[in-house]
Amino acid sequence: MKVQSRLPDVGTSIFTVMSKLALDYGAINLSQGFPDFMIDEKIISLVHKYMLAGHNQYAPMPGTPALRKSIAEVILKTYGRQVDPDTQITITSGATESTYSIIAALISPGDEVIIFDPSYDSYNPAVRLNGGVPVHINLNSKDFSVDWQLVRSKITKRTRMIIINTPHNPSGAVLREQDLMELEKIALEHDLLVLSDEVYERLIFDGLTHQSILRYPGLAEQSLAVFSFGKTFHATGWKVGYVVASPTLTKEILKAHQFVVFSVNTPIQLALAEYLQTPQHYLELGDFYQRKRDFFLDHMKGSSFEPLPSYGSYFQLMSYKQISNKPDVEMADDLLKKSKVASIPVSVFYQDGTDNRLLRFCFAKKEETLEKACTILRGL
Repeated sequence: MKVQSRLPDVGTSIFTVMSKLALDYGAINLSQGFPDFMIDEKIISLVHKYMLAGHNQYAPMPGTPALRKSIAEVILKTYGRQVDPDTQITITSGATESTYSIIAALISPGDEVIIFDPSYDSYNPAVRLNGGVPVHINLNSKDFSVDWQLVRSKITKRTRMIIINTPHNPSGAVLREQDLMELEKIALEHDLLVLSDEVYERLIFDGLTHQSILRYPGLAEQSLAVFSFGKTFHATGWKVGYVVASPTLTKEILKAHQFVVFSVNTPIQLALAEYLQTPQHYLELGDFYQRKRDFFLDHMKGSSFEPLPSYGSYFQLMSYKQISNKPDVEMADDLLKKSKVASIPVSVFYQDGTDNRLLRFCFAKKEETLEKACTILRGL
């Protein structure tokens, strides 16, 4: 049978490729964004408790009431915004499913969606699979800031949505208050939806405050905020996330969500609901990951790699211009195969392949893992 691909230019993701190569070559894996340390035993015990209690069948399609209620309480404490757990929160199979269900529900053929590059690799395919037209705008190459005047110039009658990501993957940059205020003006002026990828909301450093769209009442009404428990609680393999949106938008998201996964792991939802009742479980994460960032940077001192500022997430960009002029994909491949350290070349996050000779390293690792990698990297 002849198959006409809807994504003819899309292959296996760079994260899968680099993680497999790291395994094949016995390399230290600082490429794919997942921790190599244990999650809290308390939450494992809670999952076990709810499994033993018989909560092993389908959860309600929007999510368990207990988890949605706990999330609403956290949002009120964190952002001062009251949301209805029954009509404004959807539990999803990770943030990637959140993003896909939002786009599937709200983007029609021909609708334009503005995406800022470097960008997470699921945005563009999700838009295209649903008939939308991705419009890519490159962030400032020095600090990964947004040129809002350029954004205004790219808006047409067909523009339907803007996707933002803060803290930002891969750069670790964060949007500031003035960015959200400008975005709010643009969204309200042009009646645009905003998909706000905030999966690293708790991983923010140097005394900065996460600027969620939920802090801005006008913007929040026509926005969809996406979050991830996998990122927050070091359990990426659990694939549990959620979307916060107005009742009108949530109603549409649920229409798509029910036909993508229908519902999400029941005992894990109930465990998370109880685990969230202790604020320290999420309030201390910024300090925890800042220490890991600082440990990585301290142990990279004396190397020829040059760090760019990372204010959030668990990624650190490093320039290797002092070491080599090779394209970043080739540099990452050599680094993995010859030096046994896996990273991600940043050009893969750009639609136009922009190559600023940067590699992304994940520092969500044990200190001994980071120390071994840094010893190798300092020798280059």
